[in-house]
Amino acid sequence: MAKNEEFKIKSYESRMQGVVDNMKKEFGGLRTGRASAALLEPLVVDLYGQKMPINQVGSVSVPESRMLQISVWDKSAVAAVEKAIRESNLGLNPVTDGTVLRLPIPPLTQERRQELAKVANKYAENARVGVRNVRRDGNDHLKKLEKDGDISQDEQKKSGALVQTATDRVIKEIDELLATKETEINKV
Repeated sequence: MAKNEEFKIKSYESRMQGVVDNMKKEFGGLRTGRASAALLEPLVVDLYGQKMPINQVGSVSVPESRMLQISVWDKSAVAAVEKAIRESNLGLNPVTDGTVLRLPIPPLTQERRQELAKVANKYAENARVGVRNVRRDGNDHLKKLEKDGDISQDEQKKSGALVQTATDRVIKEIDELLATKETEINKV
């Protein structure tokens, strides 16, 4: 096997895990009825002509189980942060007090729970597609190595089976994370 054309299953497994990590971050932004600073992580604020994560314009804290608080560092950024929250489709209504925004977390209605479950399903499906794309890349790489004569057909099939096993394992993990998130969303 040529040294520069070696197949490394670990690189594909780490790419698949990266997809799962991204999905976990997206799940953190889904509201489950209790306050969590992770809820605001996906939010970006349009400020000074560029988009900035909310944690770069202020500090987010959880003073109570049903309240988030953002202490904005720059008074001129308060309106932009408030606008980003209102347009985020999180169902939150900020109360502004100087440079502090308080976000009461209302209890979830059944309709909102269903919407959040759909969003969670969409995130999970996007993650599954991402994992399958990594699998496709791995299989294409293996086919190229076999075609170039760097590996035998048997080695290509064995490595392909490893890629498929990794894919199945990661998709099972995605399904388990989705089930957990749906349970969290539907808790009364």
